[in-house]
Amino acid sequence: MDAIARAWKKAVRTALPGPWPRRRIVGEALLALVMGGAATLLELVAHSGPAVLIGLATVLLCLLRRAFPASVLLATAAIGGYALGPFPMLVCAAWTVGSRIRRVWVLAGTFVVGWVVFTVTGTLKDGASVSPKLIIGLSLGTFLLIAVLPALWGRYRAQRRALTDALRERNEQLVRERVMVVHQARLRERHRIAQDMHDSLGHQLALISVHSSALEVDRTLNERQREAVGVLRQAAVSAMRELREVVGVLHDESTAVASSPSPAPSAGGVDGIAALVDASRSAGARVELTSEGERRPLAAVVDHAAYRIVQEALTNAHKHAPGAPIAVALRYEPDALVVEVGNARAPEPVGARPGAHAPVSGGQGLAGLRERARLVGGMVHAGPTPEQGFRLAAVLPYEGAESEGAAAASDLDDWALAGLEAVPEPEGRRRSPAIGCAVGVVGVSVALLALLAWGVFAFIQGANDATVSLPVYERLVVGMPESQVKEGLPSGNDFFTGDYHDSGPQRPAGAHCRWFLSGEQNDKWAEQNVMRFCFRDGVLVEKAHYPVRD
Repeated sequence: MDAIARAWKKAVRTALPGPWPRRRIVGEALLALVMGGAATLLELVAHSGPAVLIGLATVLLCLLRRAFPASVLLATAAIGGYALGPFPMLVCAAWTVGSRIRRVWVLAGTFVVGWVVFTVTGTLKDGASVSPKLIIGLSLGTFLLIAVLPALWGRYRAQRRALTDALRERNEQLVRERVMVVHQARLRERHRIAQDMHDSLGHQLALISVHSSALEVDRTLNERQREAVGVLRQAAVSAMRELREVVGVLHDESTAVASSPSPAPSAGGVDGIAALVDASRSAGARVELTSEGERRPLAAVVDHAAYRIVQEALTNAHKHAPGAPIAVALRYEPDALVVEVGNARAPEPVGARPGAHAPVSGGQGLAGLRERARLVGGMVHAGPTPEQGFRLAAVLPYEGAESEGAAAASDLDDWALAGLEAVPEPEGRRRSPAIGCAVGVVGVSVALLALLAWGVFAFIQGANDATVSLPVYERLVVGMPESQVKEGLPSGNDFFTGDYHDSGPQRPAGAHCRWFLSGEQNDKWAEQNVMRFCFRDGVLVEKAHYPVRD
């Protein structure tokens, strides 16, 4: 039982796909009732089929049209070829097919098969009394008018709605991306400011602290001078501590941004490293600068990163290993610049001298250097050496991973939009959904006009084939051979005379007859003059000319 219940629920969900809000339930129920009622009324008026049965079938087809649009169209076309009632449902089914089937060839194939089914059922019903050419023409014109045109309109509406939704989603996405880019640009700028403050001001304050510490233990100074130097050193230490707090606030808020910083103007670059070394030497440190390999041009961000790495490494060496010799080396390798700064073991531990204080360290220096190197496509390694010294080495590619993008971003007037990627223009103009539907409407209209012209011509030709003039009628006399009479008569057309076969005087026994319209004018509005020719045993046995009320 559970399996049967699950299968039943699955079948219902397939046949009636949700969701089903209250408004949709009411709308679908009303539409099904209207379609069923219209089909029933049309059948009662036309007397072309079982009205109640066709009405119930129309209600069922209306409820299933969303789940099975193609199948419902084919079923409605089959019934519509036999009866007049499902014509409104055929319009609705065609609309649904046009709006729900996306593939053009599937859509076209569905309508071709639907027209064939519509024509076949119409031929099976009226083929015995109506010319097949007339059935094909009428069925094609009717199907184009009540099925293809609504489908084209439904397809246009669906494509326009889809395009509008896509444009709305794209606009919302662009707004979100713009907000994100502005936020990221702001954080990148904060990161750059924090890094520059740490690298430049921190370095200068570290030199001031080193100089003041050396003067504070100088025996040539008196107590008042040492006190003044101590105040200076204490002010430098306090300034470094406050600077690191500010840098920490700026840096913590911007480390989550995984994008390149805005390019900063060079603070000396590789050419300024010699000035850094000279400043350290003037502070009493022993610093050696060496350069190996053929010098190569560097991207601006790489040049700036090399300068900041050496600056931070010298600052750390002054703080953590005062008095130790420092070696700065620049090596131009085939594919990257290697920057290496190392210092030997300090002559005595930091803080061991009388009056000396432990250096201030915020832990931001090495983390900032690693981030700076990563953003240009390089890397930084730092750690102690076997001789109890410390070594920092950085590998920086000459071009930089994002130098071109950064340079392009720097040229933008609005720095906040630097992260937006350019959207390539399409090679050709995008086709509007209305163009295809308009072409289809024009094609259907041309076909309808052609069918109308053909129908008018066929109607006139059929009327001529079904009409006999009075002179011809009078020339044909009873007793003439059937073959000779037929030679004088037109071919006939039951479309115009089929309703008159049971009218007029009683036919001769055993005779077969042919009916024609009279070529004379009838002054009475509701009457039509009919001519009848009856044959038996190959001879004209009767001719009759009588009025018939329409």
